[in-house]
Amino acid sequence: MKSILITGGTGSLGKELTKTILAQWPDVKRLVIYSRDEQKQFQMAQEYPESKYPAMRYFIGDVRDLDRLKRAFSGIDYVIHAAAMKHVHIAEYNPDECVKTNVGGAENVIKAALSSGVSKVVALSTDKACAPINLYGATKLTSDKLFIAANNIRGTQDIKISVVRYGNVMGSNGSVIPFFLQKKASGVLPITDPNMTRFNITLADGVKMVLHALEHAWGGELFVPKIPSYRITDLAQAIGPDCEHPVIGIRPGEKIHEEMITSSDSFSTYDIGKYYVILPQMPNWRLCDYIAHFGANLVPSGFNYSSGANTEFLSVDQLRTLIDTNVKC
Repeated sequence: MKSILITGGTGSLGKELTKTILAQWPDVKRLVIYSRDEQKQFQMAQEYPESKYPAMRYFIGDVRDLDRLKRAFSGIDYVIHAAAMKHVHIAEYNPDECVKTNVGGAENVIKAALSSGVSKVVALSTDKACAPINLYGATKLTSDKLFIAANNIRGTQDIKISVVRYGNVMGSNGSVIPFFLQKKASGVLPITDPNMTRFNITLADGVKMVLHALEHAWGGELFVPKIPSYRITDLAQAIGPDCEHPVIGIRPGEKIHEEMITSSDSFSTYDIGKYYVILPQMPNWRLCDYIAHFGANLVPSGFNYSSGANTEFLSVDQLRTLIDTNVKC
């Protein structure tokens, strides 16, 4: 009987969240899809019509528009912030647009949540926000900091704001797997760099992480999942073993390996079982209480969580199985 709003709700994760919430919590009061793309909203409304799912609402709006956000947040209990400009090379070419959406949009979500009586906010981050070398990563790191610090300006309001950070979502719009699947028919799968690695998480596991943060966050945490990596060459082999795999070089702003926790983060990073959590420098709760409640263990000093140095890598066969199971061609 809670009201939930998802910014960027017509994206891959937003649709998977919608599917999961409607299946597991059919008594949800309202589920508001907030996005600026009317065509995607129209298409999503065909799949989840209000006549069949009375909790569904479709709200056209941009996170750059504070007044529109405030109106959309009226009566909302939980906000999941998934709206972002996420393509690295497009952000490099259009930096001001990326800043307006990813930084200004984050500020607006925070302001609207604080002024509308929202009780929980979970914002989505990315591995590219860790030690960023591109604008997209830099804007998402700024967004992370804004959401975490917002817990310090809540005053007497009972609101908990947290962040979830993970790697490439398998099969998400614009990611490498759908790209390779489309290119397979041409007989050529271009490789940016043969040494490149990436973290991998399924849509279903991404949703579970968001819901975990909604349920368990105390406010100010940044959650990081324990997930496997893959080598880009293994992915190309899994999808197109008979294709040519020419090396074309990395695109502007790309890394060879991605990080989700730097060695500098290790002093405030704790292992809580299925996830790591980077705790805020100025929490609104006692650290000893948090450690006791979650059985949290401080990671070793200098700990670094990188896709290249990961302890678990997906094999070619595992990648094929995951793609067959989780990716719609």
